[in-house]
Amino acid sequence: MAVIIADSCNGCELCIPSCPFDALEISGEGKLVASKEKCIECGKCVSVCPISSLNILGDKKKAKGNLGKETNKNHMDLKIEKPTGDVWVFAEQFEGKLASVTLELIGEAKKVSLKLDVKVCAVLLGDKVESIILELFAHGADTVYVIDDEVFHFYRSETYNRAFCYLIDKYKPEILLMGATTTGRDLAGAVATAMKTGLTADCTQLDIDLDKGVLLASRPAFGGNIMATIVCEKHRPQMATVRPRVMQMPEPEVNKTGSIIRESFKIEEKSLRTWVLEIIKEQSENAKLEDAKIIVCGGRGVQNQEGFKLLEELAKVIGGVVAGSRGAVEKGLVDYKRQVGQTGQTVSPKLYFAIGISGEIQHTVGVQGAETIVSINTDPECEMMKLATYGIQGDVFEVLPKLIISFKEALGDISSAKPEDLCAITKEV
Repeated sequence: MAVIIADSCNGCELCIPSCPFDALEISGEGKLVASKEKCIECGKCVSVCPISSLNILGDKKKAKGNLGKETNKNHMDLKIEKPTGDVWVFAEQFEGKLASVTLELIGEAKKVSLKLDVKVCAVLLGDKVESIILELFAHGADTVYVIDDEVFHFYRSETYNRAFCYLIDKYKPEILLMGATTTGRDLAGAVATAMKTGLTADCTQLDIDLDKGVLLASRPAFGGNIMATIVCEKHRPQMATVRPRVMQMPEPEVNKTGSIIRESFKIEEKSLRTWVLEIIKEQSENAKLEDAKIIVCGGRGVQNQEGFKLLEELAKVIGGVVAGSRGAVEKGLVDYKRQVGQTGQTVSPKLYFAIGISGEIQHTVGVQGAETIVSINTDPECEMMKLATYGIQGDVFEVLPKLIISFKEALGDISSAKPEDLCAITKEV
C-alpha cells in the first residue's frame, strides 16, 4: 500500500524532498505519484503537505474524488509513525573469516537500535558462508540476511552493490553501517550512489537524535581540528563507515540465536565486467599493524633513520610492531602503510609507545583504543604526554637505549612477556 493522493493535490512538490525512500515523483502528466514498491507509509509526506491532500489510511474508499475536508479531519487524529527500518551492518568476510570491524559495528549498532527500538541485522554475502552466521548472532545480531552463491566468493563492487541494493529496496533499513576498510569504503560509496542517499565516512562516534530519530555520525574534520556531526534527514538508508578498532567489540554470547533470512539473487558470471583471477596476500609485517598487541610508533622527534633503528630494536626485544606518525611518514622515515592516525590506520593495542610524537588530534584519534600509552618526549607539556598512561621526559637517543637494556635484562624469554610486565619495567625506568 502506498500513500493516498487526493485529486486536490496541486503538484507543489513540497512533499518530494521529505520522503526518505525516494518514493514520490511527478509523472509525465504533471501529477504526483507514489511508488508502491518504495513507499512504507511512514507519513512524513503527509505531515508537510500544505493542503492536506495526502493520507496514509489504508482504506482506499476514502480516496474517492477530492479528499478535501475528509482528509483534513482524519489528519488531525493521525499518528505519524517513524520509518520502521532496522539497523544493518555489512558482514565483511574473506574466505569465510569475518573482518573484526564487523563485530565491532554490531556492538555499536546494538546501542543505536535500542534507542530506535528496532533490530540489529547483519547482511552476509559470500560463497559457503553459513558457518559465519552463529558468530554474528553471538556478538549481537538479531537477524542475518544471507545471499550465498559462488558469484559472491570474492568481493567485487559490481556484484555486491547490486545484491545490496536489492535487499535495501526489499527490506528498507533505516541505517546501514560498514567498516572503513578497503572493501567497505568501496562498497559504501557504490551503494550510497545507487540509493541516492548520504554517506558519512570514517566516523569515530555514532549516536541518535532522540527528537528526530536520525543518526548522528561524528568524525574529525578540517585536518582533525574539529569534530563534525553529520546528519542525513531526507534520504534512506542513513549510511556511515567506521574504522576498525574505533568501536569496542562486544563479548560473545555463545547460545544466542536469531532469525535467518535467506535470499536468492542470481547474477550470471558472463554478464559481469570484472573477474577475479588471483588473490595475492600481503606477507609483510605491515599487514599485522591493526592486530598488533604492542606497537612502537615514532614521530618527527625521532629525527632520522638511526632513531628508527632504535625503535626497531626495541620492538624486536618486546615483540612489538614498528609504526610511524604522519610526520615520520612525510620525512620518509617509515612507509605510509605503517602510519597510525586519522590518515593512516586506527589501532587498539594493549601497549602503545609514542616516541617523539607531540600528540596532534590527527594522531590521537588513531590510538584512542590503546589500553596503555607510554610517551617519550622532550616536551612534558605536549598533548601526548598528557594523554599517556606513563610519560618519560627525555631525548629519544638517551632514553631508548636504557629501555632496551632494561627489557633485555628483565624479560629473558620474549614469548612469555605480557604487556602489563612491560609497563611495570617501563615505570621503573
